[in-house]
Amino acid sequence: MECTILLKALLSEMDAVLDVASFKDYCPNGLQIQGRPSITKIATAVTASRAVIEQAAEWGADALLVHHGYFWKGEDAPIVGMKHGRIAALIKNDMSLIAYHLPLDAHPTLGNNAQLGMKLGLTATGVLSDEPLVWHGASDCVTLGELAARVEQRLGRAPQLIGDSSALVGKIAWCTGAAQDYIGSAAAAGAQTFISGEISERTFHEATELGVNYLACGHHATERYGVQALGEYLVQRFGLMHRFFDEYNPV
Repeated sequence: MECTILLKALLSEMDAVLDVASFKDYCPNGLQIQGRPSITKIATAVTASRAVIEQAAEWGADALLVHHGYFWKGEDAPIVGMKHGRIAALIKNDMSLIAYHLPLDAHPTLGNNAQLGMKLGLTATGVLSDEPLVWHGASDCVTLGELAARVEQRLGRAPQLIGDSSALVGKIAWCTGAAQDYIGSAAAAGAQTFISGEISERTFHEATELGVNYLACGHHATERYGVQALGEYLVQRFGLMHRFFDEYNPV
């Protein structure tokens, strides 16, 4: 039996669950492009790319829920080129675009950090006092090589490893996405190993000089799980139909 909910009610639920009002973000959280007033089928994805929009439309989605939406701080305002193509496709299919960025990173159970921790078997003990988006805890993997192997097996992507594979994992900190610049805060909090999505040229030197093992596991790969968890929450809460579209992205 298909269940339907008003778009307005769906947004109210997600805004409350993710505590959106508590975050100052780089983009608008919640509804970004308005579509049909009622939702029966909701598609999820990491990023609202043109390919994902077309796949969701083919499936018949009423709304597309993503982690990376549009209208970022500093983004050019004109709706032209790639941006026009994406927005035009959404409007043509009368499909809403809903995006949650930092609130979806931070949620204690549905968030990207929480879900990545569960995926990798990490035990969370808290967040950094100066960087609450960074979680810390422990891993049951003893060596860095064991942890890297687990990342590859569970995320389907070999991490870029900075450090000796025979080194002990020790206290671990993690933050999904492009959080490589939190490595200094992780080191200051006593972390011996730090996991994130991306890596920069400077990260190698920082990791080496700070004495922190670093695993760059992929921005997309580390942020696939929060939006899926939120989609499944909506299935359980409202009986909606949900499908996750995992577009390949090596970054």
